[in-house]
Amino acid sequence: MDITTNRVDAMNHYGVAREAAAIYNLPLAPVAETAPLSATRSGDAFPVRIAAQDLCGRFTARVLRGVSVAPARGRIADYFAALGQKPISGPVDVTNFGWLAMGQPTHVFDLDTLEGGIVVRRARAGERLRLLDGTEKTLTADDLVIADEVKALGLAGVMGGWDSRVTEATKNILVEAAWFDPASIRASSRRHGLHTDASHRFERGADFAAAPLANNLVTRLVIEQAGGEVVGPLVDVIVPAIAAKTADRAPIALRVSEVKRHLGTTADGAGIGEEIVAQYLSALGCILAPGAPGTYAVKLPSWRLDLEREIDLIEEVARVHGYNRFANTLPSFAGTVRELPHAGQEATIRETLLGLGYSEAVSSTFCSAEEAAAFASAPAVAMGNPLSAEAGMLRPALTPGMATMLALNLHRDVQTVRLFELGTVFTGSTADVQEHTGLALGLTGSATATSLCKAEDALFYQAKGALEALLAKFNGAVTFDAGALPAWIAPGRGARALLDGELIATFGELHPDEQQRRKLRHVCVLAEVDAAALFARPLRQPVSRELSRFQAVERDFSFVFPDTVAWAAVAASVSGLKIGEMQSVAPVEIFRDAKGTAVPAGSYSLLLRVVFQSAERTLTDEDLTGYSARILAALTALGGTQRA
Repeated sequence: MDITTNRVDAMNHYGVAREAAAIYNLPLAPVAETAPLSATRSGDAFPVRIAAQDLCGRFTARVLRGVSVAPARGRIADYFAALGQKPISGPVDVTNFGWLAMGQPTHVFDLDTLEGGIVVRRARAGERLRLLDGTEKTLTADDLVIADEVKALGLAGVMGGWDSRVTEATKNILVEAAWFDPASIRASSRRHGLHTDASHRFERGADFAAAPLANNLVTRLVIEQAGGEVVGPLVDVIVPAIAAKTADRAPIALRVSEVKRHLGTTADGAGIGEEIVAQYLSALGCILAPGAPGTYAVKLPSWRLDLEREIDLIEEVARVHGYNRFANTLPSFAGTVRELPHAGQEATIRETLLGLGYSEAVSSTFCSAEEAAAFASAPAVAMGNPLSAEAGMLRPALTPGMATMLALNLHRDVQTVRLFELGTVFTGSTADVQEHTGLALGLTGSATATSLCKAEDALFYQAKGALEALLAKFNGAVTFDAGALPAWIAPGRGARALLDGELIATFGELHPDEQQRRKLRHVCVLAEVDAAALFARPLRQPVSRELSRFQAVERDFSFVFPDTVAWAAVAASVSGLKIGEMQSVAPVEIFRDAKGTAVPAGSYSLLLRVVFQSAERTLTDEDLTGYSARILAALTALGGTQRA
């Protein structure tokens, strides 16, 4: 059988039997030997206190005295031999029998090693605990432990402790069965590198109602294997708030009409009726209370924490009936196919970047708290049930994932990397998650120097050129500045892109601290683009015009400008002359002289090329002289000095 990771209820022999009984419509016998057990000898209830009530919802305990520990015999020994399970001793093997048989992990303590009653609490930071495998662990305040009044006895839900283990010298035993918070057990298991049969089940959500049944089963079998007598009552401490979220969840409303609508007709044409729905769900442990005609209030079984909604119950009906027994029909459809509002913008972004040589990549939706703080100004959303500390936050930006992907490529000897990712980012809080679309670019590897930039700046200008080409697809004037930049950009090595004055993107070289943290020796340039803002803008509509039959003429203008004059101002000054025959304005060469000899310090030399062409006639020398004079005047008024 294939058992999916969320079906912890089927990770035992009784769970498999329950599934088989539901599929084949056979009666299911109750779990043997789990009925309430009377004490052989009267005694006080063993003291149990749950201090960490958010992490432990139920704890049962029972005292056995006068046991004689020896190797397992009889049916337990035969059972283990058939399964290939390693035997340890009678009482310990009985606890393993318990989770194999009914899925509930249990534990036995040597009662005489306990100092006072049981306390289920958080560990003290730095507290040491030697486990059953002989290793010694240093605990944190996030670990849950089963302890006595003095010391920790075991790492709850993961592994018992060495000092309280049952040995051949043990005479008195405490039998324990409990319910622990799945997220806490998963975190402790990962933190300490321990994956046990118990943690595998607890971290997926054990059956809240199974603890007393399992305790009764283990107690009976320990007496069978090791003798002894039961002293005092079964102690069963329950946290009502946890019970309300597990065994006592509110019923789910189920409409048979929705079952039929989702599942359609069966292969034999009979369809799924109320009787079939009730049969399947009842066999799985649900309790159905009829309501209005064709509706039920479904009380969920305590062992199926994966069932949460009406559609989950419908899926259970389909699964038990058999997906292959439904007719192959297409769902009905009325209406027309409509394109998403921003489909055109999204396609343009992809086409443009792919055309520029970038490859689309997909990174994880999660990041660490450290990365979230380093790469985003908005608050990040913490995960309630993270897979690991490195993936504990929903990503508030795409740049952390892009930096990681660049590092992965460089560490695998990929020399030149050009990537982009278009995806969702998340900000806000757990109670109010805000989603919007982001775009990230990542560049590293070889970049060639040009007449406009040095080799060490080429990668930055490649990113700037890609953004300029991308933003040119949308309505609005594109400008760049070096305003306030995020901390992940190296000082003096970044810029901002604006569209009609609105901030659209920030880009620059990755900060040396971030490079060192990722062990990067190559310069990496990242860009973070607000794709949602681009989606809100219309695309430029291409306009075609007839090619001119007359010769184009180029004119070069060499000027020296102060560093305070940006290219955007130069381009705007020349374009603002409204010369109809002026086809293009472009920089050909930019030059600075570090010594201040050819070009004064604090200035740069710009070679500007302007192309003129008329659609109606051949331009004359007088035309070109007049155009050039206007351009020279505009550049001089801007603060430029013409070079001889």
